[in-house]
Amino acid sequence: METITPESHTIDDLGIDSLDFLDIVFAIDKEFGIKVPLEKWTQEVNDGKASTDDYFVMKNLCAKIDALVAAKNA
Repeated sequence: METITPESHTIDDLGIDSLDFLDIVFAIDKEFGIKVPLEKWTQEVNDGKASTDDYFVMKNLCAKIDALVAAKNA
């Protein structure tokens, strides 16, 4: 079992594959009543506009989710 830290990369360090990540995103969407823009994030990484660390390192992922929740509640 991996230790999860704020610096853990969900894919590289924790071994979460794309299908598992989709399940996680679905659960987050449902729990918080938000829509994680996973397609947009993936496109930004593929286009070289962002690194995978921007979206898939735990501390960054949590910050993005917090921002989505805050925007929903604003």
